[in-house]
Amino acid sequence: MVPRIEDRERPQRADARRNRERILAAAKTIFAEQGIGAQMDDVARAAGVGVGTVYRHFPTKDALMERLVAQHFEAIIAIEREALTIDDPWEAFASMIRSGAALMAEDTHMRQAMLRFPDSAWEHARPENEIVDELGDRLIRRAQEAGALRPDSPVADMPMVMGGLCASIGVPGSDPQRLVEILLAGLRAR
Repeated sequence: MVPRIEDRERPQRADARRNRERILAAAKTIFAEQGIGAQMDDVARAAGVGVGTVYRHFPTKDALMERLVAQHFEAIIAIEREALTIDDPWEAFASMIRSGAALMAEDTHMRQAMLRFPDSAWEHARPENEIVDELGDRLIRRAQEAGALRPDSPVADMPMVMGGLCASIGVPGSDPQRLVEILLAGLRAR
């Protein structure tokens, strides 16, 4: 995998790192609330920095959105890597689903924003998305080979399954844990 540009740059000063983190946190909220029409000025205001600071870190709005999408996939990668350390194949798969759902349930802004990002933002997160798919495929195959997961559950279905689950989690009055367990019961091999 080719290192991202921000990974190849010289290390940032502590204040620059803090500003970047504040910008990313503010952008998640602003893009979720306003959609892709949100302006960099809005992000700067919410982050408590000048717009020039935002542009120093992210030269375009697309670059900022691309980083948010990649950041989301990086969190999923961490969840999947942790799940792969679990010996029991079903529990490993179920852990991936539970943790992924918890990530989305606690981050409603990102869930909403991810639905609004243009294709270009998703395209730039392709390296992370490919890792997500590869790790997810390993977890799925392991559970299927153990006879614990339905054999008709390919990794290609997981984004739609998780998307449906996350949309349901966002409904007021829903019980995210109960919904996850219903989903898992449906995916478990009989």
